[in-house]
Amino acid sequence: MNKTMKLWMFAAILFCGASLVGCGNNKPEENPEKYAEENGPVKNTEVDRTAEIVAYHDAVANYLVDVLGKQYAKGEICIPFPFIVSTDDGNLDDVKVWGDFWVFNYNLSGDTLKTVSGGNHPGLLHLKKTGDSFEVTNFEAVEDGAGNMESAKRIFGDKYDCYQEISSLQEKREQERLRFTSEYVKKHNLSATMVQDYGWPAVELPK
Repeated sequence: MNKTMKLWMFAAILFCGASLVGCGNNKPEENPEKYAEENGPVKNTEVDRTAEIVAYHDAVANYLVDVLGKQYAKGEICIPFPFIVSTDDGNLDDVKVWGDFWVFNYNLSGDTLKTVSGGNHPGLLHLKKTGDSFEVTNFEAVEDGAGNMESAKRIFGDKYDCYQEISSLQEKREQERLRFTSEYVKKHNLSATMVQDYGWPAVELPK
């Protein structure tokens, strides 16, 4: 992966209801930043555990860019936005990550990131630990068209209501997309101050 980002790790948020960290969960693997705020610094005995969380979050980001992102028209920059519904890493041979996975390709034109392509891929990612890293072994994608609801209910199970709420919060999701994009721009010292989707006015990135 080129300059995609590890900042996405904190983009892996849950936002059901009014809270950006919702669905009654506050596990370190689902929201490391929030967990640290409420529970204090990671202890020495938790270092290996934290490293595993970072490693499989990175594997998800890599998959979004290197596999899903390449299904779209190519841009100069590819940014993944994985909105996580839930995770289960009780079995390191089959770590499960449920989410509404977005990816966008951009070209940089002056001070504006212009959207070339992108979209969302809700579903369940399966990962396996290999050495110190993880790899995605399978992606159960929610079907398009007539099978959409049935496949989503099967894949998300008792997490379906949370997934539905996440997928319906378009305004909040767009706010998070702009915030993540702004962080990416700062991290990589890009000249962009705006984002522009095709057919829409440019929108200023948050400072």
